[in-house]
Amino acid sequence: MNLSWIVREKIWTLPLPGRLMQAMRSVCGRRVASHGRFRSEVENRVGLEIGGPSSIFGDTGELPIYRYMANVDNCVFSSETVWEGQRAEGQTYYYHPGKKKGFNFIREATDLHDVANNTYDFLLSSHSLEHTANPIKAIREWKRVVKPNGAMVIILPDYRRTFDHRRKPTPVQHMIEDHEKGMDETDLTHLSEILQLHDLSLDPNAGTRENFVSRSQRNFENRCLHHHVFDEKNSHELLEAAGLAVITQELVKPHHIVLLARRPEI
Repeated sequence: MNLSWIVREKIWTLPLPGRLMQAMRSVCGRRVASHGRFRSEVENRVGLEIGGPSSIFGDTGELPIYRYMANVDNCVFSSETVWEGQRAEGQTYYYHPGKKKGFNFIREATDLHDVANNTYDFLLSSHSLEHTANPIKAIREWKRVVKPNGAMVIILPDYRRTFDHRRKPTPVQHMIEDHEKGMDETDLTHLSEILQLHDLSLDPNAGTRENFVSRSQRNFENRCLHHHVFDEKNSHELLEAAGLAVITQELVKPHHIVLLARRPEI
């Protein structure tokens, strides 16, 4: 069963032509059905991504919208990550072969200092918010740098289809309390739950049980933990609790909760 799951996922990494991959994704329910709506929110506009680049926004991804954007800058928590290796601050953000590089900020997702209010037309975040200990603080900071009425594309993992499937969705009230407490990225509140319930058979990159425990205990260095667990209900409620207006939401195979939200005018 686990080998079968890995083989199925590897199929989607094959170097197939873009149009063929898009057609396969549409037929198999692995493409955002309302992608035209998302495109209209970012086309010919300038945005900020959190934790990119994201394959989901690439030409063969589930939501291929990079190619329509005027430009995208990026924020990443460290100059070196387990996902992208070495990262440098400056005009170094490569996200699409047909676009000029954007600016790469080395910043916490919850503290975009030196980025002025109302700078960007839109914001992208794919599979990054679950790695943040204080998601409401993060969303409110993202909202600050987006122009009034600007779009925010936020993608979260559907826990039922990931290595979190043994856990339960995090109540939004818990995330509100984390914000009220001023929780920061040193938080290991959920560590014991993660170590007990994480399905290592669906997380081959984690290595052995011993390696996974060691990595998890050093989460401030690597940010690999999923602090909170999401389904379609609490993800929608979280964005609203942080002051966003949710426009549309889709569940997209294999494990994406895709939300389009808007920063209110006021």
